[in-house]
Amino acid sequence: MSAPSHSGGAPVTSKRQLIDYLASGSKPLADWRIGTEHEKFVFRREDLKRAPYDGPNGILALLRGLQRFGWEPVLDADKIIGLSQGEASISLEPGGQFELSGAPLKTLHETCAELHQHLRQVREVAGELDLGMLGLGFDPQSRRDEVPWMPKRRYAIMRDYMPKKGKLGIDMMLRTCTVQVNLDFASEADMVAKFRAGLALQPLATALFAASPFTEGKPNGFLSFRSQVWTDTDPDRCGILPFVFEPGMGFERYVDYMLDVPMYFVYRDGNYTDVSGQSFRDFMKGKLPGMPGAIPVMSDWVDHLTTVFPEVRLKKFLEMRGADGGPWRRLCALPALWTGLLYDSGALDQASQLISGWTHEDHAVLRRDVPRLGLATQFRGRALKDWTLDMLNIASAGLKARKQLDTTRDDESIFLDTLFESAESGQTPAERLLAEYRDRWGGKIEPLYEEQSY
Repeated sequence: MSAPSHSGGAPVTSKRQLIDYLASGSKPLADWRIGTEHEKFVFRREDLKRAPYDGPNGILALLRGLQRFGWEPVLDADKIIGLSQGEASISLEPGGQFELSGAPLKTLHETCAELHQHLRQVREVAGELDLGMLGLGFDPQSRRDEVPWMPKRRYAIMRDYMPKKGKLGIDMMLRTCTVQVNLDFASEADMVAKFRAGLALQPLATALFAASPFTEGKPNGFLSFRSQVWTDTDPDRCGILPFVFEPGMGFERYVDYMLDVPMYFVYRDGNYTDVSGQSFRDFMKGKLPGMPGAIPVMSDWVDHLTTVFPEVRLKKFLEMRGADGGPWRRLCALPALWTGLLYDSGALDQASQLISGWTHEDHAVLRRDVPRLGLATQFRGRALKDWTLDMLNIASAGLKARKQLDTTRDDESIFLDTLFESAESGQTPAERLLAEYRDRWGGKIEPLYEEQSY
């Protein structure tokens, strides 16, 4: 989820301002960066329950402990709900999922070093508090009513609105974790090519990273239940976005989509006003029922852009959002996959060729089948694992072409090794966890917390 809101900016009186805001994200290749975000569940080691906000070993104590490393507190009203340090931040998901939003960095080597440093800091403080951190796509044990809510005021509005739109929106808020990467574009045409490749190939990433096979201590019948949750969260703001693949896709078309998505809130003078279900178009006309006569400022548009949840999301950069959370190696592998595919022109051309001819029905089949079947999904006459190998080979060549070397002269393609292992074996992380559950853990979920924690 997003950082606390800040009201301000120019009044929004025309659609052109909204289009120009997105277009202003265009950057020359030399300025492209990699921003990696990942979430993890915080649990108490004494009873494996999710950590509450307050208390001697709660989320607040964890946030305060991390300030020894130079992190500064971020407040929502009088509550610490995150930390910041330079261009990086730590934020809380609704159920206390702990998220690092990394700084925009030039290479994957820097990104992986940042992740390693963050996890080292978290382990130090969490160890003192007898807390653990778990990297999976869905909480393997906690019931919905057992998960504590964090004191972020925008979440209260979403909590009330979600059940009106889908059955699993609250589960999305409380019981899911992801890893994503934010990437730049050079121009409108470059954005469109990356958006299309990213959106089409997102189910392949979902399969490679599938790691959410348990719900409330038992197998749930899915490999990526986190991905399945999004299919019953809110049809207004989730889904495949067919218009991305249609002629005329560009910044204006995305703005039109966003203007049709109902709002959640307006932030003014330190307060959130619930306008859930109301129209940003009406807001621009001064006819918002929840705030009669008020018109938006640019920060309201920035907030609104954070309230949609497709597998690829456009802000002043592109967010790749299809993967389950996982262990450290996979946290590095996710940005490696998309950087390799989208940051080398030859690789992007090959990725675009790979998906050429895919229809809306093809996208729908992948979206339907991958959460349950993973790499065994049959697609256009081939097993999905074969499609993923094609994709990984393109990404690997793209990373090699970048020629970004570490101190041992390894290029960035080394971060794809764990994904090649999955694709070549055809076995997702979820299937490995299910095998452990059946064979070595004796049908018990508790060993997972020790073996899969950071």
